[in-house]
Amino acid sequence: MIRSLLQWRSPAGPDARLSVLIFHRVRPEPDALFPEELTTEGFAELCGWIARWFNTLPLPEAVQRLRAGTLPPRAAAITFDDGYADNHDVALPVLRRAGLPATFFVATGFLDGGRMWNDSVIEAVRRTQAGRLDLTDLLPGIAVLPCGRDAERRAAVEQIIGHTKYLDPDHRLDVVGRIAERAAVELPTDLMMSSEQVRRLHAAGMTIGAHTVSHPILARLPRDHAQQEIVEGRRRLEQITGGAVRLFAYPNGKPGADYHAESVELVRAAGFDAAFSTAWGVASRTTDLLQIPRFTPWDRTPSRFALRMLHNLRPRPVQAVQAPSSKAVAA
Repeated sequence: MIRSLLQWRSPAGPDARLSVLIFHRVRPEPDALFPEELTTEGFAELCGWIARWFNTLPLPEAVQRLRAGTLPPRAAAITFDDGYADNHDVALPVLRRAGLPATFFVATGFLDGGRMWNDSVIEAVRRTQAGRLDLTDLLPGIAVLPCGRDAERRAAVEQIIGHTKYLDPDHRLDVVGRIAERAAVELPTDLMMSSEQVRRLHAAGMTIGAHTVSHPILARLPRDHAQQEIVEGRRRLEQITGGAVRLFAYPNGKPGADYHAESVELVRAAGFDAAFSTAWGVASRTTDLLQIPRFTPWDRTPSRFALRMLHNLRPRPVQAVQAPSSKAVAA
């Protein structure tokens, strides 16, 4: 029944739709601060549903067949963003057992002991022994933040990230560093993959995609800086894997807010075959290959997961920016 409904919304051939799923982390155990995040057990269940109900393709093949109008029914692809170490240590074994391919979009600046700024915030708040953090001098408009219980720590993390997300990158790093100092904690250096782990993903048959160097908001960078982020991230990944990197994912990925028309043109000029946003929806033959939408299914029961995926397959306009030379898939 579920397969029939999904196939009704996602047939084969020229009218096919491609569901691209996006994940970030798969934790070995539940996280008290973020209990809704996927664990090994939950991801294994989800992979079972995907394997049962979808034809899951390697993303390069899915893009090529989307362009050619030869996708199978119920076509899907799996992606991970950022480059967390648990992608290799936890997600990869689950994917291999399920026989599912995936693409890993890696921000190269955090490999080999680096850490994304938002994780510095999370770990500073998680590890602090202070009952509260007074950051009113660092982040105007923010209140003194209680940090005793898990719920308070999570609320503190959300407030801090909300106040720092769109700061100038250099200023943001300075503020985040001062928050960690004020929290009086030692931050971890093993959250992100090593170059060797990226190499192993590639050797295991997984696709490696570019995700810039430092995961900036491209829409807020000068053109030359944005171009450098896009090109240098790919160059480093090709150096690590020894293979071509043909796919790109926009950091944060919201059209208009996180990337704009110039960002799309820079990705096009760099020669990528396809690029991916975080706008919800599915791709069809009329979708701009440099703005393919992705979707995160969050339900944890098979019936709700299936209904969520079916709902996402419904026909609707896909949010995208209008690049002057944007070309959709040939009709």
